[in-house]
Amino acid sequence: MKLYEDSRAVMTLDAGGTNFVFGAIRGGKEVVDPVTLPSAGDDLDQSLTNILEGFSQVVVLLGESLDERPVAISFAFPGPADYERGVIGDLGNLPAYRGGVPLGAILEDRFDLPVFINNDGDLFTFGEAIGGYLPWLNRLMEDANSPKRFRNLLGVTLGTGFGGGIVTDGRLHIGDNSAGGEIWCLRNRVMPTTTAEESVSIRGVQRSYAAATGLDPDAAPSPKEIYRIGMSEVEGAEEAARNAWLEFGRALGDALANAVTLIDAPIVIGGGVAGAHELFLPAVVEEMNTGFVSPEGDEIPRMELQAFNVEDDGERLAFCHAEAKELAVPGSDRTVPWDPLKRVGVGITKLGTSRATAVGAYAFALAELDRV
Repeated sequence: MKLYEDSRAVMTLDAGGTNFVFGAIRGGKEVVDPVTLPSAGDDLDQSLTNILEGFSQVVVLLGESLDERPVAISFAFPGPADYERGVIGDLGNLPAYRGGVPLGAILEDRFDLPVFINNDGDLFTFGEAIGGYLPWLNRLMEDANSPKRFRNLLGVTLGTGFGGGIVTDGRLHIGDNSAGGEIWCLRNRVMPTTTAEESVSIRGVQRSYAAATGLDPDAAPSPKEIYRIGMSEVEGAEEAARNAWLEFGRALGDALANAVTLIDAPIVIGGGVAGAHELFLPAVVEEMNTGFVSPEGDEIPRMELQAFNVEDDGERLAFCHAEAKELAVPGSDRTVPWDPLKRVGVGITKLGTSRATAVGAYAFALAELDRV
């Protein structure tokens, strides 16, 4: 997809629990100043009024700056939702939407434009697949003269929650129930009676640090502070901080190993907590490369793939070069390139989470329009 050469404009929305931020993208770039209005998440009439007003202002700004009408509206909105039909369900941080709101249809009627709504994890992953992590990874393989190329991507976002998305051969995987990539529902390795999200989240890091230091979880430092403590940048319980991120990494690595066993794709990590990857990413990859034990006591690798931390210089080099070779074809002067190592590279967003999500929303809208 020649994303950055496309002249069509698409209106976007960054939907948060406090504010809605409206914008427009053309040629993969923001082309109007953002419009910010309150989310009014506990008042449905006011919230919908603000959404309509925000997009109306963007239409005016596009006309003033580019003398152009947008071709679509595309954005991420929290779930649960029926994204294909544009129906928003029972949201925790926007309680007024509980019971089902046909937001897509409301916007289509008002602006006479196609409307595409997706999960933020989905659009983050699509943006990184189109213009971020996946092209970066394939350039590494090309520069290493490896025949290996990657077409699929598993993306996860780490923050208040644990989100995910899947891109398969250039297409976003939504699922039959708009529930594809819901990685947060996997079993928690650290606390097996609950979901992975309880450890792979802001509250998970804070809970772990608080338990080790005798603090009330509500009084625990922010993940950023716990990261700084663990990096010896500020005073605090350094061992407890490092162990909190180690526990986070083990729970994340277990979930990723389970997911990638089915998806077979590189993994990109984004979200507000991704900045602490120095303290949790080695544990993620170590956990992914662990094994099971058979009833006879034999070790069984938990994946057919070998995981690499591609943010580490040494592991990235090993990931790229591996065992590529040319196989001679008997009775011919031809050779066939072959790289026998099955591997998965785990790394951090190359666009930034917000940017990747916006690019994903833009690219998804254009791809859907071109399919019609």
